[in-house]
Amino acid sequence: MAAAISFARGAPSLDLVDVEALKAATIAALEQDPAGATAYGTAAGYGPLREWVAEQHGVAVGQVLLTNGSLQADALLFDNLLSPGDRVVVEHPTYDRTLLYLRRRGVELVPVALQQDGIDVGQLERLLAEGLRPKLVHTIPNHHNPAGFTLSMPKREKLLELAARYGFTILEDDPYLELSFDGTKLPTMRSLDPTVVLYVSSFSKLLCPGVRIGYLIASEELIGELLPVAANTYISPNMYAQATANAFCRSGALERGIGRVREALRRRAELLCEELSQALPAARFTPPKGGYFLWLELPDGVDSGRLVELAKERGVVCVPGTDFMLEGGERALRIAYSGVGEGEIKAGVARLAEAYRALAG
Repeated sequence: MAAAISFARGAPSLDLVDVEALKAATIAALEQDPAGATAYGTAAGYGPLREWVAEQHGVAVGQVLLTNGSLQADALLFDNLLSPGDRVVVEHPTYDRTLLYLRRRGVELVPVALQQDGIDVGQLERLLAEGLRPKLVHTIPNHHNPAGFTLSMPKREKLLELAARYGFTILEDDPYLELSFDGTKLPTMRSLDPTVVLYVSSFSKLLCPGVRIGYLIASEELIGELLPVAANTYISPNMYAQATANAFCRSGALERGIGRVREALRRRAELLCEELSQALPAARFTPPKGGYFLWLELPDGVDSGRLVELAKERGVVCVPGTDFMLEGGERALRIAYSGVGEGEIKAGVARLAEAYRALAG
């Protein structure tokens, strides 16, 4: 059998990773600060990288907490803010790992529909008017995982207004901000109203997943509450990786590489849409404008779980929509195009179409 093609993992292929710049950054980190790069550090993370993040977001250094991936920032926040039985609004669909952790936390999850311009703020407002009082609203505002959508400016403003009116906190989960194909960026909600928004992001999508560096921006008071928990959990995050990331970012390699990555992702997304339109004309999707993902909706009666099984037998791996939803998603697939080359996209879609035909009889 031919080598497997994976549309499953939201990670960049090796050709999107600037390995040479990472090598240079590693050397620079060890030459410039060998003690800091190789030792235990503070639970807050590597100081120079905290400063760089603070500069990018226009906040004080004390408002930045570096973590081992953004999921760890989420976990620290959820444990601090939420108790079993608290209500949390999530987009429908949303990132499967977020759902997994929140379920384990024992909160009551309230799904709100995701539209092409982001979370359905009209539905959320109706639920609030009917008495819903969530502790937290989680949103992935840019190039959503798994749907690929971006929250529009009017919806950002409305969500902030609802948070202020009804007293809930917004968790802005934003690892794909820089990956718009045309380079445009809407302002973060935290920059518009830091009183109601907590902000989480990651270096995994821009440097490489292996660095495992995420960060949280919040009030200095909240960061102060989280620091002893972080210290007692893992002493400090990975200083070696964070020192390397700091050298990488400050060298200009990050800024230089983003355009190249955007262009490569744009070409892959366009090719994926072309191939899907030809091979699976009965399926529906919205062409992505950035990020890593496309959400594919199949015709009535198609079981995406069974389709995933048949596709795997033919050497292509996808994730069923049910993984990203509290209920529903039986006719959907998430297609990640970030980790596959253009030839793999063509072959992968062809295999997926073959599996679809087998399922359809």
